[in-house]
Amino acid sequence: MDFNITTPALLFSAISLWMLAFTNRFLAVANLVRQFTALYVETRDEGIYRQLNNFRIRLALIKYTQFFGVLSFLFCVVCMFLIFSGLILAAEAVFGASLVALMVSLGLSLAEVFLSIDALKLELEKTEKAHRESVRGPRP
Repeated sequence: MDFNITTPALLFSAISLWMLAFTNRFLAVANLVRQFTALYVETRDEGIYRQLNNFRIRLALIKYTQFFGVLSFLFCVVCMFLIFSGLILAAEAVFGASLVALMVSLGLSLAEVFLSIDALKLELEKTEKAHRESVRGPRP
């Protein structure tokens, strides 16, 4: 394999888009946390509390997803510096570390997606329960 400056440079756009996507994801979850917190203060609903716990875990996963994405980006920059310095073997090792960090970030992202789906399931359960009660009437 020909290892040159373009090899780590290929990851720049991918990692940048990845970071942008997770910054947007973080902002969306942060807004939901604010909404659900206000709603929980008003209602003390157990389902909302469960959602808030889900958000707490998701925010931690997003934080670490972004951390490993930034780490991957940093390793790519160091790799390019090492290539410029003529230290190809070290550059290859750092590039390998960059790929590992990106894989960890992707794995954490997948875990966050599954938690996000669980949060949506909680909302659907509430909707189904409300629908059943409206069709049958409230339980005594």
